[in-house]
Amino acid sequence: MASDPEQGALSAAHRKIIHIDMDAFYASVEQRDNADLRGRPVAVGGSAERGVVAAASYEARRFGVRSAMPSVTAKRQCPDLIFVKPRFEVYKAISRQIREIFAEHTTIIEPLSLDEAYLDVTENLQGIPLARDIALRIREKIKAETDLNASAGISYNKFLAKLASDHRKPNGQFVISPEMGPAFVEALPVGKFHGIGPATSAKMNALGIFTGLDMRKQSLEFMSSNFGKSGAYYYWIARAVDERPVRPNRIRKSIGAENTFSTDLADFNAMVAELQPLIDKVWRHCEITGSRGRAVTLKVKFFDFEIITRSKSAATVITDREALAMVVEGLLKNETPVPKPVRLLGVSLSSLQGEAEAEPQLDLPI
Repeated sequence: MASDPEQGALSAAHRKIIHIDMDAFYASVEQRDNADLRGRPVAVGGSAERGVVAAASYEARRFGVRSAMPSVTAKRQCPDLIFVKPRFEVYKAISRQIREIFAEHTTIIEPLSLDEAYLDVTENLQGIPLARDIALRIREKIKAETDLNASAGISYNKFLAKLASDHRKPNGQFVISPEMGPAFVEALPVGKFHGIGPATSAKMNALGIFTGLDMRKQSLEFMSSNFGKSGAYYYWIARAVDERPVRPNRIRKSIGAENTFSTDLADFNAMVAELQPLIDKVWRHCEITGSRGRAVTLKVKFFDFEIITRSKSAATVITDREALAMVVEGLLKNETPVPKPVRLLGVSLSSLQGEAEAEPQLDLPI
């Protein structure tokens, strides 16, 4: 990270980065392939009785249905919700098709998931001067070849490009120029910053930090002392500075999910219930990418912020969701009764093998 925010902004200002995000990807594929689903609220994954929503159509989102929401909650919010079984092989095939379109413009592609990627087009293969024109061509070709819509964000760093892609969704694009960056960030509520989840947002609010401008007023020492290693990252992005390069061919070594509870837990069965959507999310990654892992880790954060981790490595790779759940629940059972109330649980799977190219994001609260 740069030693001075102004120098950092200047050194990175010449970069041209595009963040492409497919609109409601899984649900849009299902609506594309089944005319009966078009214009109707659709949830991919789960069922009316159990599981979690992997993706929701825009018609479902109007009722507040979101990915990673328990299916029972989603059905309660949208009684007409239609649950569709995911077809990951189809999604992967379309994702490869989209990746080929990216590759016509740049070799510097960093996939985040099947439906999302960063592209560094500072020097693009077709010599197109404006990144916004490259993004438009990519979106037009995706539509022509897949009949699916994509949104794009264009900026001089990854943080702003991702913010920009959300700004005109669905089926739009937005540019945040170096001149716009600081002002765009300062008006943003901290809960809208990518990488700041509900628990961190609440902590910032308790410290009087509600917007990017509030965050910018804090010293690096203050942010680091209150938010640990992440504090420096928050300090710089509040200044619209993000010098992370677009990294092609990243090797993902682990996948994890965690959740902070609104009420601390002490009951074993309640904690097992809260672990299920985390296990679902980790296993969904395995199904999407074809990867399998051997090492399982359980993370427990207590009400006083003490953190413990417990791990177990299997002799062979874990081959199904039930086996993963058995290991995770066993690790938790070994710690019960817990010595004090629990505010967060996390599950991760590492020593991954046979991973495909697409990489879902890591460690996102659900």
